Amino acid sequence: MSHALSILAAFGAATLLLAGCGGGGDDLAPAVPDTLPASATASPEAFTQYAAMLPADDRGEPLKVDALVPPTSETAEPAPVVR
Repeated sequence: MSHALSILAAFGAATLLLAGCGGGGDDLAPAVPDTLPASATASPEAFTQYAAMLPADDRGEPLKVDALVPPTSETAEPAPVVR
């Protein structure tokens, strides 16, 4: 009986120690993906909206745009990117 009690006590102590380790919560900003989503190149308006929502932070990794072909329109007026 004492062997089972010591195992139970060890299990309880381990549970309490592990429960105290979690829940710290980081105050990091959400990660920005390094590639453009397909929805950003669906139309010129979607591309402009995506570019406008990117954070103005030069410390982050640059977007991979080697295969990027920006959408164009022959009829739409250019939209300004405003921050």
